[in-house]
Amino acid sequence: MGLFSFLKKNKEKVEHVTGPYLEIDSEKCKGEKCARCVSVCPNNAFIIEEGKVALKEYYTCRNCRMCVGVCPNHAILII
Repeated sequence: MGLFSFLKKNKEKVEHVTGPYLEIDSEKCKGEKCARCVSVCPNNAFIIEEGKVALKEYYTCRNCRMCVGVCPNHAILII
């Protein structure tokens, strides 16, 4: 085994990061009427589309869970 033998090994690519992520229950979410999660998020991870709240992309959320604490309808779930 040589000094740079680690370069020869085949490494698997990670295509998707697993871990906790947010899911928004569209039936419970009041969207534009409430929008507390949009205003409190320090990472600007939420947008309002067609009157409902949605995540921009899964990687913008840093799992600080501030949105879960301010949601009066319990529409945001951590999975």
